[in-house]
Amino acid sequence: MQVEHHDLHQEFPDMHDAISVLRQSNAHFSRLFDTYHRLTGRVEGLEEHDMPVADFTLEDLKKQRVRVKDELYHFMLAFRTGQQHRN
Repeated sequence: MQVEHHDLHQEFPDMHDAISVLRQSNAHFSRLFDTYHRLTGRVEGLEEHDMPVADFTLEDLKKQRVRVKDELYHFMLAFRTGQQHRN
């Protein structure tokens, strides 16, 4: 099965700088980043190996990942906005 990868750097290619700085300077962002990658690994692992799992389970993991990704994105937007106001 062909699996689409959801690495955060691929999802937000224009946010590499924000991701890097926030991972180093913001503990909450760093924890969310790790959670996002853990969830992504679980989803991709299930999809790649065509593991028998209830549709609900896979969809629940994907929904969790989307919620975390949304929170990460808001962190990155706030970081970018703060940078723009300082320049």
